[in-house]
Amino acid sequence: MSRTEFVVATAIILFVAFCLGWFANWLVHRFSRVAADDVAQLDRMSQELHEAEETRDQAITYLQQREAELTNQLAQTEAELRAAMDGLRDARHEAEEMRAHLKSQQAG
Repeated sequence: MSRTEFVVATAIILFVAFCLGWFANWLVHRFSRVAADDVAQLDRMSQELHEAEETRDQAITYLQQREAELTNQLAQTEAELRAAMDGLRDARHEAEEMRAHLKSQQAG
């Protein structure tokens, strides 16, 4: 191989390497580029996600408050029921005592 053939072969190899590098660069930029519409859509989606998270947080807060209110109301109702049952028990006991007292007076 003469010196001229070596220079030409080297030039062709370098040119092919340059072309392959340029093509690879073009492919990378082609597939990694983000269109303006995609960015706008991503911004809109992130805003909607943020609003949905805020709505979820508000719903959770409301449900927690409502649960606390209902728990409190249930506790009050149970306390009233216990008081009513105690009153009913006392009234029954008192009625039994009155019946026993009347029976003893009628007998004696």
